[in-house]
Amino acid sequence: MCDGYSNNAIAQRLGISVLESLTVTPHNVGPQPVHTPVLVREVVEALAGAAAGAIIDCTVGEGGHTEAILNAAPDCVVIGLDRDPSALATATERLADHGDRVRLVNASYTTLAEQARFLADVPVMGVLLDLGLSSLQLESDDRGFSFQRDAPLDMRFGPDDSLTADDVVNRYTERDLAWVLYQFGEERQSRRVAKAIVQRRLIRGTAHLAEVVQGALGRRGRIHPATRTFQGIRMEVNHEVDAIRTALAEAEQTLHPGGRLVVISYHSIEDRLVKTTLRESRVLKVLTKKPITPSAEEVALNARSRSARMRAAERLDEGNAFK
Repeated sequence: MCDGYSNNAIAQRLGISVLESLTVTPHNVGPQPVHTPVLVREVVEALAGAAAGAIIDCTVGEGGHTEAILNAAPDCVVIGLDRDPSALATATERLADHGDRVRLVNASYTTLAEQARFLADVPVMGVLLDLGLSSLQLESDDRGFSFQRDAPLDMRFGPDDSLTADDVVNRYTERDLAWVLYQFGEERQSRRVAKAIVQRRLIRGTAHLAEVVQGALGRRGRIHPATRTFQGIRMEVNHEVDAIRTALAEAEQTLHPGGRLVVISYHSIEDRLVKTTLRESRVLKVLTKKPITPSAEEVALNARSRSARMRAAERLDEGNAFK
């Protein structure tokens, strides 16, 4: 089941047939963790509703979704974008057998229209945006995305970006820090957290930051009290809200009529932004009135998928655009 729907029901909502066979090759590079793509069957089914052409995987990561798309659609090519060179290195090895059907670029998804102009020699019939962090990022000892391990306060998606989590945590004013935590982390006690951080400066790393936040909020329930703080800081560091807005606008202008846009979000800020953008678009027909969520079986196999929400839309011909 998926948000109360079977695979057949999902396919009916998207106007496609269920794929009975979907291959995602288990992959591991040295000691790195295996990356499991989220909602992979649902993504492939949504994109299968479009004609053959180019598909842009805007966050190719370690290549899980791209691999599944290539295996399921032998007539398509995939342009994979990612700001993280280490993820691209993993994806390059994983996808090597697909030859020139996959083209990987170290670039932000905010440049997807430009990348399509240079790399797509066929109409762009699909755009995928998976807004989650990869296992490679979460398990890294030096990226600082998780409070489960001590690491430097970095949180940058790309190593060439200038702003780091250390800048936000140790240099923002108390007022600005509270604003970030409230706006991007949806932390209701953002002022208390910001005050505690400022009082304990210099914050030395992720473990120290998590300790300070827990000290300010206490510990109740299964969700770590620093979860929202880490989310807010990461979104500030990577300018994620602006980037998502730009990517959705570029996807709209890049897709060929009949092409599909598929977006996976992981928290309410992302999902509200995606929902509103799709609903207000004049040239996108929403295919998922309610978001598609992982099945109980998928969550049992991959706990990180539990918060995923997938929405899909189809690009209309200009003559059929909503007025």
